[in-house]
Amino acid sequence: MVDLIKSPGDPIWLQYVPTVQELDVHDGLVDSLDEDANSPVPNITHRYPDRALFLVSPVCAAYCRFCTRRRKVGDPEKIPLALLESAFRYLEEHHEIRDVIMSGGDPLLLSDRRIDDICRRLRAIPHLEVLRIGSRVPCHLPERVTPELCAILKQYHPLYINTHFNHPDELTPAAVRALGMLADAGIPLGCQTVLLKGVNDDPEVMKLLMQRLLAARVRPYYIYMCDQVAGAEHFRTTVEKGLEIIKALRGWTSGLAVPHFVIDAPGGGGKIPLLPEYVVKLTDKEIILRNYAGKTYRYSQPLEPILVG
Repeated sequence: MVDLIKSPGDPIWLQYVPTVQELDVHDGLVDSLDEDANSPVPNITHRYPDRALFLVSPVCAAYCRFCTRRRKVGDPEKIPLALLESAFRYLEEHHEIRDVIMSGGDPLLLSDRRIDDICRRLRAIPHLEVLRIGSRVPCHLPERVTPELCAILKQYHPLYINTHFNHPDELTPAAVRALGMLADAGIPLGCQTVLLKGVNDDPEVMKLLMQRLLAARVRPYYIYMCDQVAGAEHFRTTVEKGLEIIKALRGWTSGLAVPHFVIDAPGGGGKIPLLPEYVVKLTDKEIILRNYAGKTYRYSQPLEPILVG
């Protein structure tokens, strides 16, 4: 990652090198997502009806300046499996949960043995249809992706990985190789990007990132507004900037390269999508639409059936 830093203040530098601005902490911004309110047992966040977040690792692959969990430290092996038992029991007892997202920290910082143990336990729960892993490892530590790791993950399909790239320069040859190994193991890959001032708050930069992700076999999934995190106010952009970027993507590049633009609502409200305004007028007779190029079109509502007899 150091090799990517061209000069102080460049997009990679801004993400990884601390600044005095991090000391500017505003009240109420320490944990804007309020995950504890949706944590029925340790290591589980159950916010949505049919899926749960399973925190399996205490540390992140990168000391991100903008992450709600950026102050987590320690040894990734320091959560004994015994401490995860209540989480496994919760997942076993709640049959409405069909989708589990392994997070942390970063699950791929765990040892191969620990990853195998956790995935095996989850796959033994019949109603869990989908396993997901959220990881920054393919970006920040691509050498962690080995043939041995891929062989383990391949046993537990359907398994998805959402990774995290914020700038086109992060898609190094090593990162692209790691992503290719995961894709060759049959793992669908997505990317969750955070909109960051000075890093990617430019339509052309974001378009290039999304196009390079697709070329690396990664489907852009989300662009997040930066969370209201203590010490990260200098990274936040306006919502209008995010809408401008989505407008510059939709129609101007492949639809595969257009992610959802969302705010992870403060206070535990979950992910709320935002779109530029494409509806000019909506009546019971027609909808008037504005396309990506600014032209308007009319689409008629279905006619009421004519009753005969």
